[in-house]
Amino acid sequence: MPSKTALVTGASSGIGEATALKLHELGYTVYGAARRTDRLQKLADRGIRPLAMDVTDDDSMRAGIEKITADTSRIDVLVNNAGYGSYGALEDVPLDEARYQFEVNVFGAIRLTQLVLPHMRAQRSGTVVNVTSLGGKIYTPLGGWYHGTKFALEALSDCLRLEAKPFGIDVVVIEPGGIATEWGGIAADKLEKSSADGAYAPQAAAVASSLRSEANTKRNSPPSVIADAIGKAVTARRSKTRHATGFGARPLIALRRILPDRAFDTVISRAVGMPR
Repeated sequence: MPSKTALVTGASSGIGEATALKLHELGYTVYGAARRTDRLQKLADRGIRPLAMDVTDDDSMRAGIEKITADTSRIDVLVNNAGYGSYGALEDVPLDEARYQFEVNVFGAIRLTQLVLPHMRAQRSGTVVNVTSLGGKIYTPLGGWYHGTKFALEALSDCLRLEAKPFGIDVVVIEPGGIATEWGGIAADKLEKSSADGAYAPQAAAVASSLRSEANTKRNSPPSVIADAIGKAVTARRSKTRHATGFGARPLIALRRILPDRAFDTVISRAVGMPR
């Protein structure tokens, strides 16, 4: 039997890098995708195949899938991990930036899934793993566009799971909580660019401080926690449809279920130090 093949997007760092290493450890032939292959050298040194891919470029995605299937004649696991956080008040964030966040976090993942599904259907097997977020179940101030992408990917994953089931294809959602990656710093930079001046400046200062907080950083879980969850999901005989893991994920999701909206508003506003 040939080894199974996996494609991991956003593999140049953080969760994507850790996941590529984990799947390689589990015996998969792993393709690690990123826009810049020079950032994939560490993975290449470990036996993972680097792949240049931009999830906002259709030709790039087509070429990547064609290379994988030409090399291995199959694709068993797709991990849609590429994404970023762009914070800012809904009023402040330019629509071009909002659209780009949806292009990366939502449309890129779904377009790549569209390209992979025919191969999985032909095999009558495969697993699509969509990395959403704790932010796909809860909300935070000034994170509207980011949360919108993650809520959308959650819903799309549920619909796809029903559609793909008759073909032997599973769809799994991974919901990371606080993870020690570059994400918080990038989100804070975007937030300050959009809302550091003007009506929302006090809120922006509070949320940016929370995103960069050393205390939060120390509590965050390592990316390997998410990689382990993905490894278990794709090797399980019958995986759970959702895996919430990493710092704060399960308790915050449970709290959101229990509390009325305005009570949760108060909790989350205090947690990020929002001015009254």
